[in-house]
Amino acid sequence: MKFVPDHRLLAFLVQVGLAFAVHFVRADEKPMMKAVVAHEYGAPEVLKFEEMPRPEPKEDEVLVRVIASGVNPADPLTLSGKYAREFGTHLPLIPGYDIAGVVEKTGAKVTNLKAGDAVYGYPTFGGGWAEYVTVKQWEVAAKPKTLNFAEAAAVPMGALTAWQALVDTAQLHPGQTILVHGGSGGVGSFAVQIAKARGARVIATASTANQDLLKQLGADVAIDYTKTRFEDVAKDVDAVLDPVGKETLARSYGVVKKGGIVMSLVARPDPAECAKRGIRAAAISVHPDAEDLTEIARLIDTGKIKPVVTEVLPLSEAIAAQRQAETHHTRGKLVLRIADEPKG
Repeated sequence: MKFVPDHRLLAFLVQVGLAFAVHFVRADEKPMMKAVVAHEYGAPEVLKFEEMPRPEPKEDEVLVRVIASGVNPADPLTLSGKYAREFGTHLPLIPGYDIAGVVEKTGAKVTNLKAGDAVYGYPTFGGGWAEYVTVKQWEVAAKPKTLNFAEAAAVPMGALTAWQALVDTAQLHPGQTILVHGGSGGVGSFAVQIAKARGARVIATASTANQDLLKQLGADVAIDYTKTRFEDVAKDVDAVLDPVGKETLARSYGVVKKGGIVMSLVARPDPAECAKRGIRAAAISVHPDAEDLTEIARLIDTGKIKPVVTEVLPLSEAIAAQRQAETHHTRGKLVLRIADEPKG
């Protein structure tokens, strides 16, 4: 008797075999994610939108599903390789030093966070322009409840820089006067608000187009630097915050009262000039700090400070965002949206 195969049975067995094969292949594969990656240092055009393995958290780390990530003036400098030796950045490089997202997974030694927590923070080595990033538990804190994720992503690096300059370094207190250069920028907009929250009088500079914003942020005196020399208005101030450097920094020494302080984000103030005038000097560098982020979130949720978000762009427009950051004239912050805002 001749055997005639049942083609339906053969087709079923083939499907089962393929399903098992796919299952075992997928079991061995690492989870992937989309990210903006630089495989070489250079201009924004070196950035590529590609898939790469999703990172796994170490025992003291947290895996965050990123919803949004901020764009900073420091990003192009990192991308150029300027900070490679100083801060230990390595290729391939994923930019993004501001994140807001949801905890996906925690390492064995993490005790203060759990899966599902909404967080925001500053990853020391970047990585925010991706669907997932691993961070140390002290680099993130609970997201401000009154902000959505895109707004929260505009906060960490700028607010931490302003906080650590004004609170930790200058120890600004009620009744003092501070001059904030670039008061409409990513750091300056937070500096104006933090200074006001601490009871200080604020003089701030910005271009003509941003004079209204300075007033909205709470500046007592707004100076249009395109029309007025700041030293003609600001005199005998207790502190200066400078994100500009060069001539602006050099002209700032003369407006500080004896015993006051000049702080720069981009240069080291001249120690001889400061000593001659009897003023203090500080070069400000920012570091992640969960306690500072928690205090900043409290001020946000009580209405004392708020982020200024210029535009929210899709991750695919990262190159355009980097080009804008290079101008150093962004009003507030640009934000990249990585995923849709979670519901509920």
